[in-house]
Amino acid sequence: IPVRTIFDSHAAGGVTAIAISRDAKYLVTIGAGAVQRVCVWKWTCPAETPVCSAELPRAAARQVSGAAAGPAVLRLHRRLAGASSFQDFVVFNPQNASEFVSNSKSQVIFYLWVSRSGGPQDRPPTGAASPLAPQTFGKAVGHFSQSVFHFNNSQALTGTSAGKLVLWDALRPRPPPREPPPKPHTMKAIKLVPMQKDGITVLTVSDSYFVTCDVKGDVKFYDGQLQLVNWYSHPHVGPIRSISFSKSPPGAATDSAGSCTLGGQPFVVRDFILSTADATVFHVATDGTKYEKLMEEPKRAVTAIACHPGQALVAVGSHCGLLRLWDYEQSTCLVSRIFTEGSIQCLCYSPEGHLLAAGFTDGSVHILHAISLHSVCQEFKFSHGPVTHMSFSHDSEYLATADENLAVTVYRGVVRQGRRRWEHLAGLHAHARRIRSLLFGVRLDGHEPRLLSLAEDRQLVEYDLSSSSKGHLAVLRRDRVEQAAVPLCLAWYPQLGVESFILTANSCYKMKLYNTTTKMCRKTVLGPTYGSPLEKMQILPTTNLTDPQKRYLAYITKDKVGVQVLPVDGNPHKSSAFICHPDGVADLASSYDGRYVFTAGGDDRTVMKWEVNLPALDAAVPLGGQDLEPFYNLLDGGRDGDFFRELEDYFYYAQLRSHGIDTMETRQVSTHIPLEEIPFVMRAMGFYPSEEKIEEMINEVKFSEYVDTGKQVTKINLGDFIKLYINHRPAFGLSMKKIRRAFQVLGYDNENGEKVIDRGDLLLLLQRRGEHMTEEELAACLTTLLGTNPEGGISEPGTCDTSG
Repeated sequence: IPVRTIFDSHAAGGVTAIAISRDAKYLVTIGAGAVQRVCVWKWTCPAETPVCSAELPRAAARQVSGAAAGPAVLRLHRRLAGASSFQDFVVFNPQNASEFVSNSKSQVIFYLWVSRSGGPQDRPPTGAASPLAPQTFGKAVGHFSQSVFHFNNSQALTGTSAGKLVLWDALRPRPPPREPPPKPHTMKAIKLVPMQKDGITVLTVSDSYFVTCDVKGDVKFYDGQLQLVNWYSHPHVGPIRSISFSKSPPGAATDSAGSCTLGGQPFVVRDFILSTADATVFHVATDGTKYEKLMEEPKRAVTAIACHPGQALVAVGSHCGLLRLWDYEQSTCLVSRIFTEGSIQCLCYSPEGHLLAAGFTDGSVHILHAISLHSVCQEFKFSHGPVTHMSFSHDSEYLATADENLAVTVYRGVVRQGRRRWEHLAGLHAHARRIRSLLFGVRLDGHEPRLLSLAEDRQLVEYDLSSSSKGHLAVLRRDRVEQAAVPLCLAWYPQLGVESFILTANSCYKMKLYNTTTKMCRKTVLGPTYGSPLEKMQILPTTNLTDPQKRYLAYITKDKVGVQVLPVDGNPHKSSAFICHPDGVADLASSYDGRYVFTAGGDDRTVMKWEVNLPALDAAVPLGGQDLEPFYNLLDGGRDGDFFRELEDYFYYAQLRSHGIDTMETRQVSTHIPLEEIPFVMRAMGFYPSEEKIEEMINEVKFSEYVDTGKQVTKINLGDFIKLYINHRPAFGLSMKKIRRAFQVLGYDNENGEKVIDRGDLLLLLQRRGEHMTEEELAACLTTLLGTNPEGGISEPGTCDTSG
């Protein structure tokens, strides 16, 4: 249980190294920013600022000064070995909490922090340092790993990748710990001690021994004179990353092994725990040589997770081939299996929960028993690239996979000789770019499965499984779902009304609803805007029998996990998100009852379990305002701002325009405008949709009540128009950077290397490429922009010279 949390200790980059003093009063942290900062904290005090801090200069210098902040002064003296580099280790002097040392691979820095109560210190002193190079001792030094202070004198030691220890000593004697000197000590490398051939990865002190751990997995103990006393070795231990000794004192000398010195004195040391670079943890009892393996975690990226559809089980797969099945309620691993020749990329349970399919980076597919993880058939290898997506049909008759080679492959379960077997049905290169989603569904008019795939080529492909045969995967239809944005994920929208929808999310932070039969875009809304677009989404299962219409959506972005309240309408207060894996999220899965969401972190090799607090999310929605208030707040200046008043003016001007500007008849005051006026008001507000986007907006309003009433809507009120504007306009506006980029693509380099475009070429491009304009439309736009047709209507017929 945390007893104290220091927020934003190093806001720029986080913390790269931390240590606690022996008396447990002080913490020292080193930031991971471009300019590293060292901070000393008295963590028992409620203050959110360090007692002192110093910035580490980027470049190595022979004259180095510390920077002071807080109620104490931090002084540093560094010893260099080559260029300055990133400090990634720090440790306190156990005899004096006002001293500590840090090091990088090529640099060691000694610190002294002094309380201001001992006397005013306006400016920290500087200290000279001479480089430690191979010429210093005539031997290769290697990269520094970790440093410690000597337990008997004023010396310090640093381990290196060459298996050596650098011995540092103060050039003048060190006073007692209670009398810190006003100036830092000048530390000098006095000896380079070769200890072994293998690189030292860990260096620490336990009682009266120096302890080294190396890349071979050996643990060695040395006395104060650096004489080898004892060591531990095991053939299955990899490179050691850390060692931790028991708090319990060592056993009696009579029960301990003898040291390897000539005197053969009893060797007494505490039990310890090792963690290795291959993600294994061992416990070593020092009264013997037995290594007990406590846990073995993934050694490489964790990219695959899947939750059992009916039990509290989650399967986790990694690129090292380790597949583990966890009981997430008890936090225990039930069974594991290692695929020695494969890297697991994705996992998927069958709807009944009897089977678990695993896709690998080599293109192979394994179908396993869901509990024992034993293979139920021979592996399939019909994909020529890493398998990225998998999905079972609702009746478990089909298994579909998608791979990086842009192919969709379907496998079928058949019964032969009374036994159920799996066979390859067919495959198809269905897309031209990366496949983002692969989903099975059920036909509305029956129980036949539907298979859909969505890719970055903006194509939504539906396959005709009933017409497919061995070696032939038939396509039922293809639909382009985006014009400019890139679709990123796909989900079946829950049946919240009469009409059935497919939900997509794209790279422009928009979510779209498509009719499952016609594939018409029925609604576009603003999606969550938390730094990056949605990468994957899942509808959370519901166990709420009292209100089955209350549904929720879980999603991940580049580094966040979040939940969205359904139905989607563009209200930003209906979603929330938290950072889950700062280096990126690889996969998402939800528990069978919707209580938990799991995320895989990829290269950070971790899986996070998140409890979903739906009542808290529901309570936050009304706090954002009722009815149109959340949408007003998305306008510049809100409901009372100039932008809203200008929008009102244009809206009512559109009424006048629809009746005729010059009419002398009595006008009918209304709160609506015809749908035909929507694009003109949108453009007046600075949003310039394409013709396809205009058609989507008009159809969205026109058919919004068709399923319920059988009639088309022909007009829109101001409130609905504001929602339409908010949901369809660019999420972050149109930047000048994008406009310049467009002209750079269209233009060419002149003799001065500048991007230019000829007027005639621009006019021809507007009439021949993309949504090409007619000559009359182009003339009308240009006359309006030039102010000769200020009302924006169609100008009188004429000709336009496009030759430039």
